[in-house]
Amino acid sequence: MLRIGKLTDYATVILATLASERARLLDATINASQIAERTGIAAPTVSKLLKQLTRAGLVKSTRGTRGGYQLARSPDDISAASILDALEGPIALTDCSVGTGHCCLEHSCQVGRTWQRLNVAIRKSLSEISLAQLAGLDARAPGGPIE
Repeated sequence: MLRIGKLTDYATVILATLASERARLLDATINASQIAERTGIAAPTVSKLLKQLTRAGLVKSTRGTRGGYQLARSPDDISAASILDALEGPIALTDCSVGTGHCCLEHSCQVGRTWQRLNVAIRKSLSEISLAQLAGLDARAPGGPIE
């Protein structure tokens, strides 16, 4: 089964919370404790994920009494692919999906090109879904069948 990790799922919930906060109050910051309370995710996990999301450039932090976290850019400009890249690394269905030279069977493999095409298609689909859509802030929110 192809499945994202629980921490990636939690990170998406955290980002959706930040996106909702941004929609409610432009440029508002929210602290880690508030995010933990709103999402039901344990505070240590929220803090850990916020650090990763900040390092990846998806979130920015502000220190001080009025400090906290906010999205580094618009929810429309953050794709599902960039969220996965930040938490899981580049999408790769198989070793050969990453590119040439990553698989010992490459010279005799009959299926590598097809896996690479599938990987590109999945990456493209994930790149077309924004955080705004994931958070339900966009009227074009995904929900119907994939075309």
